[in-house]
Amino acid sequence: MPKPGPRLRLADVAERAGVSLATASRALAGRDGVSEEVASRVRRVSAELGYVANPFARTLAGGASSTVGLIVHQVDDPYFSEIAGGVIGLADEQRLLVQICHSGRDPGYELRQIRHLIAQRVGIIIVAGSGYSDSRAETEAKAELSAFQGAGGRVAVIGRHSLGVDAVLPDNEAGGRALGEHLLALGHRRIAVAAGTAGLTTVADRLAGVASALHARGLSLDALPVVHTDFTRDGGRAAAERILRDHPGTTAVIALNDAMAMGVLSTLRAHRIPVPATMSVVGFDDVSVAADLAPSLTTVRLPMTEMGRMALDLALKPRSVRPRRRSTGHRLIVRDSTGPAT
Repeated sequence: MPKPGPRLRLADVAERAGVSLATASRALAGRDGVSEEVASRVRRVSAELGYVANPFARTLAGGASSTVGLIVHQVDDPYFSEIAGGVIGLADEQRLLVQICHSGRDPGYELRQIRHLIAQRVGIIIVAGSGYSDSRAETEAKAELSAFQGAGGRVAVIGRHSLGVDAVLPDNEAGGRALGEHLLALGHRRIAVAAGTAGLTTVADRLAGVASALHARGLSLDALPVVHTDFTRDGGRAAAERILRDHPGTTAVIALNDAMAMGVLSTLRAHRIPVPATMSVVGFDDVSVAADLAPSLTTVRLPMTEMGRMALDLALKPRSVRPRRRSTGHRLIVRDSTGPAT
């Protein structure tokens, strides 16, 4: 069977469907002159083979498409909605449209979304969200994006290490170190980590920062309970339940994103555990609602809206010989959810 993606030719689809090249082209473009039975067969064969049309000879020769494709891990996570707001804001200034796709932190589904956007003839693709510790999970996506750029498209990513394109890189390790140092300075030693999904580079980098802070005090991350659950609010709830059950002496929880921190706070409230009098909680990102929680959340601030703008700005620039990198910086925001160890 021919390999899927832009390397597969329309002629392969036509041959498999038993139609002429012209008929296959009209069927996939939705043009008149093809019966519904034939068009349906061509579309089915195209989907089975994984064919993705290469539109760039037609659409990019005279200038890029006016649509930006944005792929995020989770559309209802405030982290990604704020990034999307930055992309949309700059896109509006440039008179571009934004199409948002959701990958669910599934590299296979992310790959399908990339191929979908290419088939939709977007001119720019932005991928936002953590990469994967196993680089093999991104091999096909990297190849698709490379072919997309080679045909005239533009790509930028946020929080990805190994896709070989322009990247905005959140200050994850330094931010994790800042959270660890803050809790250690408050006297906490019985610290647990609500770590999010194992295998995500964002989780690994933030954990590395926490480990660095511990090491500077002669301590080790290996001695702390690190609970891996979904990188979501529900994951935070589940992690907090496990921490309370298995490590009841814990005095502080580091949640590696604010969504998880909200889940942790919800569980502690349900168990009537006062924060920070009995247990301190920290998050990471400083989403817009973090200051409005009760108690307000101590967290590391990343400039999410600006990160979205930075990524689109990179994509709008002429392609460079070597991928460009932009660091975000970070800031520790101390609020009411942390206090001295008891």
